[in-house]
Amino acid sequence: MRIRSLGVIDDAVVELSPGFTAVTGETGAGKTMVVTSLGLLLGGRADPALVRIGAKAAVVEGRVVLRPDAAAAVRAEEAGAELDEGALLISRTVSAEGRSRAHVGGRSVPVGLLSELADDLVAVHGQTDQQGLLRPARQRQALDRYAGDAVAVPLEKYAGAYRRLRAVSAELDTITTRARERAQEADLLRFGLEEVAAVAPLPGEDAELAAEAERLGHAESLASAAQAAHAALAGDVEDPEGVDANTLVAGAHRALEAVRSHDPVLGGLADRIAELGILLGDVAGELAGYADDLDADPLRLAAVEERRAALTQLTRKYGDSVDAVLEWAQKGSARLLELDGDDERIEELTAERDALRAELSQLAQALTDARVEAAERFASAVTAELASLAMPHARVTIDIRQTEDPDGVEVGGRPVAYGPAGADEVELLLAPHPGAQPRPIAKGASGGELSRVMLAVEVVFAGTTPVPTYLFDEVDAGVGGKAAVEIGRRLAKLAKTAQVVVVTHLPQVAAFADRQLLVEKTVDGSVTRSGVTVLEGEDRIRELSRMLAGQEDSQTARAHAEELLAAARADG
Repeated sequence: MRIRSLGVIDDAVVELSPGFTAVTGETGAGKTMVVTSLGLLLGGRADPALVRIGAKAAVVEGRVVLRPDAAAAVRAEEAGAELDEGALLISRTVSAEGRSRAHVGGRSVPVGLLSELADDLVAVHGQTDQQGLLRPARQRQALDRYAGDAVAVPLEKYAGAYRRLRAVSAELDTITTRARERAQEADLLRFGLEEVAAVAPLPGEDAELAAEAERLGHAESLASAAQAAHAALAGDVEDPEGVDANTLVAGAHRALEAVRSHDPVLGGLADRIAELGILLGDVAGELAGYADDLDADPLRLAAVEERRAALTQLTRKYGDSVDAVLEWAQKGSARLLELDGDDERIEELTAERDALRAELSQLAQALTDARVEAAERFASAVTAELASLAMPHARVTIDIRQTEDPDGVEVGGRPVAYGPAGADEVELLLAPHPGAQPRPIAKGASGGELSRVMLAVEVVFAGTTPVPTYLFDEVDAGVGGKAAVEIGRRLAKLAKTAQVVVVTHLPQVAAFADRQLLVEKTVDGSVTRSGVTVLEGEDRIRELSRMLAGQEDSQTARAHAEELLAAARADG
């Protein structure tokens, strides 16, 4: 990796060994910036506070050697990246304003792609991971990860059934809670529909009745007008000498007809007058029929007004017109069917809820069984690792339990509380020596013991989910003496099958490294290109001496450092 303008690091190159690399240096020298840099390359959060004061941006570049068929290489190529002679070039830039950019294989990519690649490239373990593993929820996740498909398959099915049960229960609660409101709504609809049905309005009936009422209310004046118009057109039987329109038009037609042979123009006008006479005759006949058919029955008028009043009662409540009332009735009928179907829907949802709870019980039992089986293997493997970390008498067990809940699902023949990940509560217990009661690791382990337990857990994980590189950030904190030597030996063993990078303050651990890097500041407090150096020969002995006694030139510390290196080489 090349690191520029990140924290105390001005410009430095970190060359990691294919095997075991130990990163050492004085407190505050910038060792953790190596971890931070790798975190940025793996898609970690871009914090502008990491940018070195006075710099515009921090830049981290890394060269990762991969097999062409490695999952990370395939995913990178899918994103358009190119491998450079089997290596993938990754860079991350963080500006002082907080903007972040990522490049993979010469192609600009979303930062999220780095996180995807990280899962197949590096496993990072540090003090924060230890604290996280103290929480039971994280311990359950760790056990599930160790168990693999034995837990993952039923857990996926369980999660789907759990989500569906929550949705069904929520809908059922909503319908049940609103039952009174819905019953009231149904009663109002039923009453309204009965009112409409009792009146039985017809489409457009209100307009037709309004016209009929208007006609019946003015029957006398309408009849009088029709008779007067008829008399004007066709004559009055009571006044045979009177002049009417038909007589006048007939006279005009006779006058022109007598001379039409002399002028075709007058002949044409005569024909038009003849048509006018026919039209006047038709209108006069219709007026006579209208007057004869006009119903002036007051009983009919009363019936029309009564019907209109009934329709008005409906239009006041349910619509501006009879057509609107009929539309309301149609929608109301559909809504009433929906409301009346609630009882049936409640039965359906209740049946589905009960079936889902039964299914969850079976799946939760399957999860419990799989976790119990995996817990035995996991605890045995961690206990075996502890024996190689100078805790030969320690025993790790995993407590898997459930909490009784009368409203829960049935597991092991009793109702227990359940959640999105099943019904199990998982807790890692440690008995540090024979006769000791197993206690939660947060309470039953000292600082040094806790570090070793966590390292043992991570080593066990390494055997089940191997990745090319493991980074341990001071997981050996609180450890010393023989235990520190055993930790170094165990990390060296892990490094035979994977690349291991350890940020450490323990010389016993650093002595087992294939390569030791020293991070040191210059006089002005920065780490420059020459500030990360590979220690060899005399330089490495001096650094181990400083780590042992705080004095590079102490003969006793020097002798101890040489002894550590010799023992580590002999062990390897």
